[in-house]
Amino acid sequence: MVIIGIAGASASGKSLLAKHVIEGFNNGDVVMMSEDSYYKDQRNLSKEQRNLTNYDHPDAMDHELMANHLLALSAGQTIEQPLYSFYEHLRESKTITMKPCKVLIVEGILLFTQERLRSLLDLRIFMDVPLDICLIRRLERDVNERGRDLQSVLTQYQATVRPGFFNHVSPSREYADLIVPEGGENPAAIELLKARVAQMLTQA
Repeated sequence: MVIIGIAGASASGKSLLAKHVIEGFNNGDVVMMSEDSYYKDQRNLSKEQRNLTNYDHPDAMDHELMANHLLALSAGQTIEQPLYSFYEHLRESKTITMKPCKVLIVEGILLFTQERLRSLLDLRIFMDVPLDICLIRRLERDVNERGRDLQSVLTQYQATVRPGFFNHVSPSREYADLIVPEGGENPAAIELLKARVAQMLTQA
């Protein structure tokens, strides 16, 4: 299995780029995995305490489980991927069954911050999008899709998201093989990656 990693700021278009690349390939050959599914479970904390967690720090992620799942998929094994609730900041009781595929596209803000994860990625892509554009996209997404209110999104952005980008996400850019400007709608990047994935499939 070939693994492509896409990292970058929150709402920089990582998952959108992955979805555009996957379009056109046979179902099951090229699959996407999100780092968001691997936030640590916090059932031992109250909702108020969970709301205070810094979700833009590598410590918030269960990268060990994620790496183990990537290794299992690479070995031809099926995994049970966690399902995460952004409203409750908890893992849900149900999981998503994920079968091995030929090309796996993994996206997440903190993917390149961990050496073990980086070592499992065959191609590393970093999204280079201005933070003001990312903030606008994040506001629209979190309010419309994740049940958040405007003030909570802005408070979190100022407290952890923006600092987390400069402290952790931006420095990990140095590990990228390819830098993609403009976000997930960059047509040149989409076509380039589609061609690369097609080549990977012929070699798989």
